[in-house]
Formats: sequence, C-alpha cells, structure tokens
Amino acid sequence: MSTTTMSDTGLDTADTRTHALVHARIMLRRNLRHMQRYPSLTLMVTLMPLVFLLLFVYVFGGTLGSGLGSGMPAGLHGGRAAYADYVAPAIILMAVTAAAQGTAIAVAQDMTEGIIARFRTMAVARSSVLTGHVVGATVQTLIGVVVVTAAALAVGFRPHANAAEWLAAAGVVLLLTFAVTWLCVGLGLSAKSVETASNSPMFLILLPFLGSGFVPTSSLPTGIRWFAEYEPFTPVNETLRGLLTGTKIGDNLIITIAWCVGVAVLSYAWSRRLYEREPKAL
Repeated sequence: MSTTTMSDTGLDTADTRTHALVHARIMLRRNLRHMQRYPSLTLMVTLMPLVFLLLFVYVFGGTLGSGLGSGMPAGLHGGRAAYADYVAPAIILMAVTAAAQGTAIAVAQDMTEGIIARFRTMAVARSSVLTGHVVGATVQTLIGVVVVTAAALAVGFRPHANAAEWLAAAGVVLLLTFAVTWLCVGLGLSAKSVETASNSPMFLILLPFLGSGFVPTSSLPTGIRWFAEYEPFTPVNETLRGLLTGTKIGDNLIITIAWCVGVAVLSYAWSRRLYEREPKAL
C-alpha cells in the first residue's frame, strides 16, 4: 500500500500552503508541550551560559578588564565593570548556541523513537514537522536569551543602546537563532543516536571562545587570530556589541547577515533532504 503526504497530492498551491501552516501550528503546539513536560532541558541550555557569565565576570573579570587595557574597544577600558560590558554580548550568543544543542537532541529523539517515521506515513505536510521544531526551538532560545540578558544586567552589564538599537540587536539574535537552529535540525536528522546528536553541535558552543567574544582578536597568537577574525561568530559578536555598547560596527552587520542567511538556506535544504529520504531497510 502506498502512502501519501501533502507534497504528493494534487491540491492547489494555496490549499497546500494553508494545510502546511495548520500542520506547522500543530507541530509547534506539540513541541511547546514537550518543553513543558521536560523543563530540565530548557534549564540545562539556560544554566550553562549563566555559569560562564558568572565565571568570567566575577572570577576573571577584574584581571581581564584591567589587563587588556588598550586592547579593548574604545569606551570599555578597565576593571570588572568594563569587562561585563565587553563579555555580555558573547554570553548572549552562547545562550543561542546552547539552546541549539537542545534542538538537535529533540530532533534525534523523534528520529530514533519512530515519531518522524510515523509522520512520513500520514497526510502531513513534510515541511510542517521541521518548521514546528524550528519555531519551538526559537521560543525556547528567546526565553534563554531574556534570562541571560537579565542576569548580565544584574552583574553589571550597562548597555547604551536606544530603542532602535535594542530592536536591531534582537533582530541579529533572531537571525542567528534561525540559522543555527536549522543547522542543528540537520545535525539531529543525520545523527545515528541521541548521544551523537548531543555531541555534534559542540563546535557551536566552542566557536564564540575562538573569536572576539572574550578577548580582542588583536591579543591572540597569529594563527588563532587569523581564524578568529574570519570565523562567523566574530562579526555577529562585534555587531551585537556595537549595537548595545556603542563600539564601531563597520561592515560586520553585512557580514553577519550574509553568514546567517547562507547557513540558514544551506541548512534548510540539507534538513529537507535528510527528512525526505527513505529510511534504509534493515
């Protein structure tokens, strides 16, 4: 007996889009209920950036803030308070990458438990299953970002942004979230187990450390400095720092948009291809 999905039927394009939106809303509701049922996952992805925030501000902040001196951007010289301003944008980005790890785990769980295989046999728009994961993960990520930003303000982060700059900063965070979430959907679909899916996004958590998030790239050794200046999290970090603390952004905003759009498009195509492939016979 053959199975059909929304993409296999001869429905009008407008009807197909309507059904896809309805199905995506149902999948989003399912993923939000999953978050409520397993709050420990949301707590885990929020707790890690909070620990790093406290560690770098209260343990390393005094030394790094004073020791970097002229290596820090204009207006961010000296002491723990200045370093809190410097490092807060990187911690916010870390909240995004930590939440993305949870997305890979959730998708891998659906794959290994047979939920996605069941959806493939139903008249469900294929795009809606992945879209539900992405939108649900975005909600979870934004919760983490709000909590981490509030904690940063509590430990001394003093942004100078006006309403328009805050809105632009939120847009940058949302764009990055969309890109890394689709990437982690692909990682979750390609993983052979939940354990593999939990480890595969680790490079996303490490990349902020190898950029300008915690120290200026000018203070790094030559080889690492070259990598730090060209890896994707550096322009994202510099854009967010510029919007929130008034440092120079230069062309980092354009580079940020290019990186995020490129990663999102390629990851979406990769995820759709992985989702639509037929499972291998055992």
